[in-house]
Amino acid sequence: MWATYRGRFAPSPTGPLHAGSLVAALASWLDARAHGGQWLVRIEDTDTPRCVPGADQTILQQLAACGLTPDEPPLYQSQRGTHYQTALDSLVSRQLAYPCACTRQDIEQAQTAAKPRHGELVYPGTCRHGLQGRPARAWRFLTLDCEQNRHFAQETRAVTAINSIAQQEITWEDRRLGPQQQDVAQAVGDFVLLRADGFWAYQLAVVVDDAAQGITDVVRGEDLLDNTARQILLQRALGLPTPRYLHLPLVLAENGEKLSKQNGALPLDTSQPLRALKEAGLELGLQPQADQLGDWLAEAVEQWGRAVKSASD
Repeated sequence: MWATYRGRFAPSPTGPLHAGSLVAALASWLDARAHGGQWLVRIEDTDTPRCVPGADQTILQQLAACGLTPDEPPLYQSQRGTHYQTALDSLVSRQLAYPCACTRQDIEQAQTAAKPRHGELVYPGTCRHGLQGRPARAWRFLTLDCEQNRHFAQETRAVTAINSIAQQEITWEDRRLGPQQQDVAQAVGDFVLLRADGFWAYQLAVVVDDAAQGITDVVRGEDLLDNTARQILLQRALGLPTPRYLHLPLVLAENGEKLSKQNGALPLDTSQPLRALKEAGLELGLQPQADQLGDWLAEAVEQWGRAVKSASD
């Protein structure tokens, strides 16, 4: 087992946890405990207009009711803007980030593909070589996978960063899904670090905070798998370590879509925490038989640990 394991659960306080949230929280907690490690909670509240007042405390109370208590005080992203600015300044100083004047309509009009990827628009690099007199709205990360981009980046003399991130594809090993790869420049384009509304983008914040908290392992839903390559690019550009990743199967609603607040998932009922944990455990393939909360969690840790060991043998 990894002696230095540190994992985390990172909810956004846009409302209380639901059944799908508990599955992710439980899995990350079990993985930390099975490896004799620490488990942290990070409140990802950078997008303040979407945050619900008091939701952070509701989430922490729901977790505590289920016996999932973090080993350190929660970290709030809304209090860490100076750290994100330092990271952005570092990228800008090496010309690995640049200002962008494009609106969504500009990006839509520049599309050449028939369909946007995952409903998102691939940024075509319009502002990569300057704003052409337009005011900056956002800041983007310069992806470096094609020869013309490498040549442009070489002019920055950021040789170490260039050599580490200028490649055709990012590859990594997911602990559940196996080998993964993505050509970020082709699949995503130069992605946003600081949004036009002044809020920090998820990709930058999560990379900075995972490093600051010493996170060695990220256990999260499969819907976040597509973010991983971008985060690895940023980790390399900022000289930060890359955690191990495990992406979980999604908990689906009756209509077959991901169970989420957006599609009407009900708040998690913690009046019977053991029942809620048993339902979450079934989603993870776990069936402890204990009828006391602490005993159930201990048995679940044993079952998770056996599954991890079996997968690594």
